[in-house]
This record gives sequence, structure tokens and C-alpha cells, in this order.
Amino acid sequence: MESISAEIQRAILINVDFDGINADDNIEEFNELVTSAGLDIVMSINVPRRVPDAQYYIGKGKVDEVKQLASELHADVIMFNQILSPAQERNLEKQIQCRVIDRIGLILDIFAQRARTYEGKLQVELAQLQHLSTRLIRGWTHLERQKGGIGLRGPGETQLETDRRLIGQRIKMINQRLSKVRKQREQSRQKRKKHDVPVISMVGYTNAGKSTLFNHLTGASVLAADKLFATLDPTLRKIETPSGRTVILTDTVGFIKQLPHDLVASFKATLDEVREADLLLHVIDVAPDQRQQRIDEVNQVIEMIGAEDVPQIEVYNKIDLHDGIAAHSQTPENYPHERVWLSSLNGSGIDLLLKQIDQYLSRQLESYSLTLPMTAGQFRAKLFELGAVRKENVDEQGSWVMEVELEKFKLTKLCNEASIDVSQLQSRHTHH
Repeated sequence: MESISAEIQRAILINVDFDGINADDNIEEFNELVTSAGLDIVMSINVPRRVPDAQYYIGKGKVDEVKQLASELHADVIMFNQILSPAQERNLEKQIQCRVIDRIGLILDIFAQRARTYEGKLQVELAQLQHLSTRLIRGWTHLERQKGGIGLRGPGETQLETDRRLIGQRIKMINQRLSKVRKQREQSRQKRKKHDVPVISMVGYTNAGKSTLFNHLTGASVLAADKLFATLDPTLRKIETPSGRTVILTDTVGFIKQLPHDLVASFKATLDEVREADLLLHVIDVAPDQRQQRIDEVNQVIEMIGAEDVPQIEVYNKIDLHDGIAAHSQTPENYPHERVWLSSLNGSGIDLLLKQIDQYLSRQLESYSLTLPMTAGQFRAKLFELGAVRKENVDEQGSWVMEVELEKFKLTKLCNEASIDVSQLQSRHTHH
């Protein structure tokens, strides 16, 4: 799908400010988004309002003013920092005689520009089509171009109905392709589980520095641009912790305020990596002004995808930009997550993070007593292979009575694979 910036350059920005809170931060982020989409901002307007106008979102007087400005400044597009209803978008376009795009349309466009892999492109197109299907007003001509345009319409079908039907067919086809991709991902995940390699997934607000940190930890060369949503396609790399333990690190798409639901749904395959991880590294830009707000936004998305139970280490990044913040780690009392302060740019504090990861994984080590039937020979062999067996006897029934020491998540996975009842495991004590 063509990007906005391919045909449009000059944009007027409209930010509707309902409460005056964080207005500047909001506008700054919006400007960054628009610049990331490759547009040229010719003017930015802040509109204070108590409630949105049902017909135009902004008042009629303001619409006339914007129309005048658009004509004087030769603007190609009016960008709204809010989510408009299809009717509001339509009314505004009719009135201003200029293309109108809301926050979701803008984010989708940036995603479309950034997607590199087959899967990423499919996911973005799916989200775009779902968004567009509620907004079918403009002639959706590129579909006809694709299919030749002649003989497409059924008897008595209007252009709009034809477009709707074509979109419906395309959505169905993309969903089928994505479900194949998901199956392949699931198979790779099962393989990783089999080899008992813990998976650590990086999450964070867009532009918090996840890719730079990922590159530093893995020696990879993932695109780490100072742009919103530089990374769209998940990347997986193996790394080794100081104790010699192998883990897989995955870098995922950045989150943002009001991340469109369609997008979260379309990126299910990618975000499954987060939900299935053993540990999350929540990368946070240390700059204090919007820090807590952004942490909350990310945690909301984590909850939205069902990953709220995955443990986190909070990684406060970019300390090199702030005097007086040294690299250090901390385990706050009554707070669920460990914290590490570091700079992914100059590498200061990276060793502390690796140490924290190691400590987390070894803290998962617990001692268990378990009784294995004679039929569980493979399971027993696996435990020996992992070096987990501390003691073993055989009882009168010929079953193996074992004492093992292993991370809880690993032992649970092994039991599930061998169809052994996890509830019969007896934890003896935990190692710290």
C-alpha cells in the first residue's frame, strides 16, 4: 500500500487539547510521528476544547480557519493527533477540500514504511485494511488497478459494495497467510523449548533505545535509528550470560500511546514472542518528564496481549545523556521488578544487566523430589543431560525416586512434554 508521503509532502498538524495536561509532550511526540512519516510540517495548531464536536471533532469556526490556511499554505494533508470517527473524517475532508488523516492512519502509515519482512508487511496491510474498511468513501482505485478493473462488479453492485467485497476477500487471504506464519513461529518456539533455552524479550516505548541495546548485547546490526518505530520485525539472537548460560534475546516493535487495537491484533504473531518469553527487559528512556506515563503505556499493551504475568527487569537507558546518573542496579523493596541503569550507546552498565539476568535465571533454581515411572526413561535421561539430578534411588515398584535441581519453568515444560502431572512435584527449598 502506498505511503502517505509518496504523494503528499506539506502537512498542517492539529492537536486538540482537552485538559492542558502534557500538552507539550503530546505535541512533541506527534511532530516526531509526522516527521517519521516523511512529511513536511508547514504549520501546527493547538485547539483547546472541553469536548469533541460530534460532526467535525473541532468547531465549525475552526474548520473554516483550517480551510483558509490549507489553501494559503498549499497543504496536501491535515493531520489530527486524535482518533477521528469515519464520519468526522469524511465531514472534515468535504469541508476543507483536503485529505484528512488521524493518529491511527498516521501510525499505520509509518508501520507500512518500516515493515521489511513478508510477515511484517502482511501484518501492516491487515491493520490498514481493517482501518480502511470502516472508512470507504474515497474511490479505492488501487484495488481496481491491481485486478484490471473491468468485469469486477456484480450485477447491481455500487462501487462502494465492490470495494467492500474486495477488501473482505483480501482480509481473508491475509489472515490465511498469517496463520501459516504463526504455525511456523509456534514450531520454532517448540524447538527452543525442547532445548530449554530461556527466551528474553525486549519491550519498551518506541524510541527508548531497545535496538541499540539489542545490538550491544548481541553484536547484531539491527537498524537502530533515532526514529519512532525503527524496528518492526522481531529479531532473535543467542547470547551468553557471564555464567555461560545461553539465552535467546528477541527485539520487538516499540509501543506508543493509543496503539491502535487493529494493529495489536494484526501483530499477534510478533507479540506472541513477548507473551511466551521467560523474562521481559522493559527498556525505559531515563528522561524523567514522561517516564512514568510511558512505563504505564507499555504495561497496558503488555496486559492487552496477555503477558502481564511474565517477570520484568526494568532497564533505564540513555544515562549518557544525563549528568549525575551512574550505571547501577537496584532491587527495590515491595516493588515487583529489579532495575538497572545503563547506557546502551557507550555500554556502561551492560555488565550489570547481564548479571541481573543471570541472577534471575539462577534464582529460578529450585530443588524438587519427584517419582518417575519406568516408562519415563527419556525424561530421566533428559534430566541427567541437563545436569539436574542430585540424588536417585529406586523404590519397590521399580520407579525412580529423584532429587533434582532445575529452574521451575524448565521443569514444568519438561513435565508437560512428558505428560507427567506437574502437581506431583514437591519443592524442597529454593536456592538464592
